[in-house]
Amino acid sequence: MPDLVDALVAALVFALLGLAVIIGARVVLTVAGRRWKPATWVADACRKPFRVMVVVLSVTGWVHSITPRDDSDWWWTFAQLALRIVSIGVGAWLLTSVLLFLEDLTLGRARTDVKDNRVARRVRTQILLIRRLTVAVVVIIAVGAILLSFPGVRALGASVLASAGLISVVAALAAQSTLANVFAGIQLAFNDAIKVDDAVIVENEWGWIEEITLSYVVVRIWDERRLILPSTYFISNPFQNWTRKSSELMGTVEFDLDWRVDTLGMREALTPLLEDAGAMWDGRVGHFQITDAVGGWVHVRILVTAVDAPTLYDLRCHVREGLIRWVREHNPEGLPTQRVMLTPPGVGEPPASHQA
Repeated sequence: MPDLVDALVAALVFALLGLAVIIGARVVLTVAGRRWKPATWVADACRKPFRVMVVVLSVTGWVHSITPRDDSDWWWTFAQLALRIVSIGVGAWLLTSVLLFLEDLTLGRARTDVKDNRVARRVRTQILLIRRLTVAVVVIIAVGAILLSFPGVRALGASVLASAGLISVVAALAAQSTLANVFAGIQLAFNDAIKVDDAVIVENEWGWIEEITLSYVVVRIWDERRLILPSTYFISNPFQNWTRKSSELMGTVEFDLDWRVDTLGMREALTPLLEDAGAMWDGRVGHFQITDAVGGWVHVRILVTAVDAPTLYDLRCHVREGLIRWVREHNPEGLPTQRVMLTPPGVGEPPASHQA
């Protein structure tokens, strides 16, 4: 057993050393934060895991310093093994905190509240997926390091390595669907097919990409429902992405009206409606067109543009409501009319054939 006085002295030394490391790191980051603001943020984000790491390392050093070299008692071996496992866990916690902070720093620069946010949404999608990969990879490495801390596991690894090829094949076949979704999720994040907040039409539903994970994609439908699809769906099935290249969109407002409609007056009424729309209309396109005139109807189509899909939807509703009101109040004869011709009995019937 170690001498009590030596143990207390060693504990005091390691405690002071740990305290000096914590204070020194804090001073360095505070001074660095005056010229580089993120240094202060990383100090706040990693304060708790860093302090725990310093304490664990100090305790580990103290235990190693007081462990008798010729003592084979099991509790010393157990204490060292437990501290090694705790050190690996806390180290993984600290590493994850640092990596997530760097990713959040990049994520904060990708602003999606601007007019054309396509690049920002692509960066945001990739960073969110990298965050999940970061946590998964660090956890896997930490668990592997902890398992390798046990002598029995290291010995077992040599015998298992020979059959690793067969086991990997069996595991790949058993998890084929899961692995396919994982690789599809990674592919979606980096091939720019879809991004977070993209306006899409999938399964005849219109909505926005809300979340992209390693295995599935969440689509927020316009009525606040959530459509959850496997990542492989977007690799193997066609879908519409309205905002892949830019957030600006063009939409249509269509009417079937009577032939007596005043198209000139309706065209003139469109301009004040677009001007009254305010920020909903981006001013690029505001066209009035007669696209068809068959079957008893005149087909009117209005083309309008907006900065993004939700704004375009509101603009189309605004234009549709305004033109319906204009036709009803200023040109009621242009309202759709179904004409029916009534004839007296016998009129129009072919004459009876004469029999020989």
